[in-house]
Amino acid sequence: MSQTTAPILSILTFFPLAACLILPFIKNEKTIRFFTLTVGIVEILLALPLFRFDLTQPGYQFVEKLNWIPQWGLTYYLGMDGISLLMVLLTILLLPLCVMCSWTYISKRIKEFHFSLLMMTSACIGVFVSLDLVLFYIFWEAMLVPMFLLIAVWGGPERRYASVKFFLYTLAGSTMLLVAIIALYKAGGTFSIPDLTAQTFPFRFQFWVFLAMALAFAIKVPMFPFHTWLPAAHVEAPTAGSVLLASILLKMGAYGFLRFCLPITPDASVYFAPMMIAISVTSILYGGFVALGQKDMKKLIAYSSVAHMGFVTLGIFLFTIKGFEGALMVMLNHGITTGALFMLVGAIYERSHSREITKNMGLGKYLPAYMFFFGLFALSSLGFPGTNSFVGEMLVLIGVFKSSPWLGAVVIPGVMMGTAYMLRLGQKLAWGEPTQAKSWHDLNLREWGYLVPLAILVFYIGLAPGLTLKAIDPTLNRVLERFTDKSKQTVVAVVTPTQKSNVVGLSSLPR
Repeated sequence: MSQTTAPILSILTFFPLAACLILPFIKNEKTIRFFTLTVGIVEILLALPLFRFDLTQPGYQFVEKLNWIPQWGLTYYLGMDGISLLMVLLTILLLPLCVMCSWTYISKRIKEFHFSLLMMTSACIGVFVSLDLVLFYIFWEAMLVPMFLLIAVWGGPERRYASVKFFLYTLAGSTMLLVAIIALYKAGGTFSIPDLTAQTFPFRFQFWVFLAMALAFAIKVPMFPFHTWLPAAHVEAPTAGSVLLASILLKMGAYGFLRFCLPITPDASVYFAPMMIAISVTSILYGGFVALGQKDMKKLIAYSSVAHMGFVTLGIFLFTIKGFEGALMVMLNHGITTGALFMLVGAIYERSHSREITKNMGLGKYLPAYMFFFGLFALSSLGFPGTNSFVGEMLVLIGVFKSSPWLGAVVIPGVMMGTAYMLRLGQKLAWGEPTQAKSWHDLNLREWGYLVPLAILVFYIGLAPGLTLKAIDPTLNRVLERFTDKSKQTVVAVVTPTQKSNVVGLSSLPR
């Protein structure tokens, strides 16, 4: 590990939360918006030291470790590796963009809304940099509160139903995660994530701990059949809520699989891999199929998220470096692309006051700039070559076909459905029979401001993904090496289905 004297990660985590303390003293609504936007820009500047991250080192960097409650074995323990680096940078980038896309969309309880945004940012960063299980869990739970408020207070007509469903689903998963944390402490004698990763636990213990953690992470992803809270939450949430939900919160489930399940419970991960792969493929096919029939733009994008996140979990449970690379790239690129699509839906909703496809057609002639961005992000979403999403999906597919051509043949229809529903949506919006588009204005300067940075990332990652892959490869190689060292026979069993009889620990499975 690389320890640092400057508490960079603490500053990034708690600066937005500290800014919340100033908000109550600001009375003017316009000043509140500018203040929060300034906080977001300053947070980006504070993140500049992260570019000193050593891309050749697989270990944790910018480490901060202090005794917190010694008698309970709790430490304030922060660190960052290649996996968390990308997620932290994406979270920081989205804060000012969420403020800008909500500038006119949010017209009530302005102060409370921006308080929730800042609190949400702090909690999300905390999740990705925590190296103590209890600290991780505190941030994991803390993010539920602002997201619940974003949906319940500033959401649509069915916001109460959507917010309660979101809260109950995620709280149920969090309860199982807490049980797993307690079990790991009792068995490992520590809450330190690196220390627990270095230990080896019996298969019977791994079996139950994996189930508890996997349920929590599967709900957060969300994987089929735990996905039903997602469409309701997306449709009812305000634009910024949908962006944070799709770009950051869904990634925490996949992050949990990579950070906890594979390193701590490798034998159980391999044992359950066929089931996880089957659920992932089901999510891809189901999400794509249901998205094809949607008439609401937000609901279509929500179901597309189920399909895209299916690629993430599929790549993780292939246990190959290509699968890991593809999964992490899909996580990052889905956050960029789907976040932008939700922003565009919010922008057109402010004009038409409807998210129905049939009421937002014929935009190509009257809103050319809008349709340029929508077309770009739609092409990215379907994995068009040269865009960012192509890189991740291609890596996952390479991993799939290397593991099993038959599995690849099953996944391909999901890719085709992704192309179908995004092209259908783009075609109707651009060339459908115009409804009210003649009276609408094209993108304003503020809307250009929050779309251009994401468009640049689409092209940069799509055309030159080398730097991104260089940042994540050392960490992913370390994860794979440790995983292989702990469970060599079981890895072979999953990658080569004909050798399933070699799975270690089958005889130890609880009856």
